[in-house]
Amino acid sequence: MAGVFEPIIETDVAVVGGGNAALCAALMARESGVSVTVFESAPFEYRGGNSRHTRNMRCMHRVPADGLTDAYPEEEYFDDLLRVTSGKTNEGLARRIISDSFEAAKWMKNYGVRFQASLEGTLHLGRTNAFFLGGGKALMNAYYAAAAKQGVSVFYNAEVTELQTRDGRFESGRVQLNNNRSAGFRAKALIVACGGFEANLEWLEEVWGQAARNFLIRGTPYNKGKVLKLLLDKGVEPVGDPTQCHAVAIDGRAPKFDGGIVTRLDCVPLGIVVNKQGERFYDEGEDLWPKRYAIWGRLVAQQPDQVAYCIIDSKVTGRFMPSVFPPITAPSITQLAVALGLPAEKLDTTTAKFNQAVQPGTFDHQTLDDCLTRGIEPPKSHWAQRIDTPPFYGYPLRPGITFTYLGVKVNERAQVQWLGQRYDPSANIFAAGEIMAGNILGKGYLAGFGMTIGSVFGRIAGKEAARVARS
Repeated sequence: MAGVFEPIIETDVAVVGGGNAALCAALMARESGVSVTVFESAPFEYRGGNSRHTRNMRCMHRVPADGLTDAYPEEEYFDDLLRVTSGKTNEGLARRIISDSFEAAKWMKNYGVRFQASLEGTLHLGRTNAFFLGGGKALMNAYYAAAAKQGVSVFYNAEVTELQTRDGRFESGRVQLNNNRSAGFRAKALIVACGGFEANLEWLEEVWGQAARNFLIRGTPYNKGKVLKLLLDKGVEPVGDPTQCHAVAIDGRAPKFDGGIVTRLDCVPLGIVVNKQGERFYDEGEDLWPKRYAIWGRLVAQQPDQVAYCIIDSKVTGRFMPSVFPPITAPSITQLAVALGLPAEKLDTTTAKFNQAVQPGTFDHQTLDDCLTRGIEPPKSHWAQRIDTPPFYGYPLRPGITFTYLGVKVNERAQVQWLGQRYDPSANIFAAGEIMAGNILGKGYLAGFGMTIGSVFGRIAGKEAARVARS
């Protein structure tokens, strides 16, 4: 049949991707007794996608458990999501993720994932987020060990290059393997869980223009969006704004790819942030950091040359998780400006005006305190303290892209949707993780929420794909 690849790899369920969502899907499908094959585009040493850089997932819970303190009810969780997305979310899908989040965490323990109490300085997430013992690398190692034990086949260095569909159904595909070999594959159901396009620098530049050349990619260099593009070209309905993404302010000295979580800078609420002209440009204390840290990548991206600088003094050292790189230190603001390559007179003036605007208050970096500024634009709404205690510290900032929000539209069964409802929904193509996160994240981000999306929808996709494979 023209266009149908010779089936070399036969499986009930094919999973494209190798991170948290993909392995949740693979394990869930395997629980049902069907055969499962995973195609991971990265080599063995870099398996796991962005998930290997993570530390936690956001969980609804009614009582303390697995290191989680107090309670985090569904309505508060959903209100937090509404706030950061400005209401740009699919409520049905969002509530499904939230309500299933704690059950997903319990299920993960069956496959060797362990949790711990949150660490000091980690965005104050002990009440809302369950932390993985050993971090994301340990999480993914546990999943892959479980997959091997359960008989899931895994191909590394396996990049899917073609997909063949008919009447909205997946029929076959082709995968590029190591040593320039390729193979066809056929499956009764296909799960795509292979991330966004954040590592595709050309695609980023199409969306952002020349500014994208100065972006750093926090995660894997293997998320290039090739399968996403294949699906969109075939008529799967897109979802999400291509300019929206999970982008944070990271240390400007980080590598182009794979810097991971250790390059993120959490000192922004505790000081001031200026651009290369020495001017402040946004309220550093707008809200609690877990709800606002992910807007700072975009804010820095909008500044000249996509760079900014966080300035703090010695009063706040030890109150945040520092970057893997040491701060630039100086005994005065003038000398710090010189060390950072900023206009010294301008930074002196900016700092002095900020200090004059600081109002008396009781500083508490763990709550929305009453330390604010008056008579200055932009204001600082919380945690405003005079920057007056040497030595002074500076960190260069650059936009760090974690994942993009352009993806494929899905329903509550993780089935992809077709444009114009031609075959709506697809009977055997499912999506989970970052490739469908734009259904829920129209903009903004909540700490740990990406892992929750992947865990919940990975399990849904795996269960539904197994059901199709058995039918």
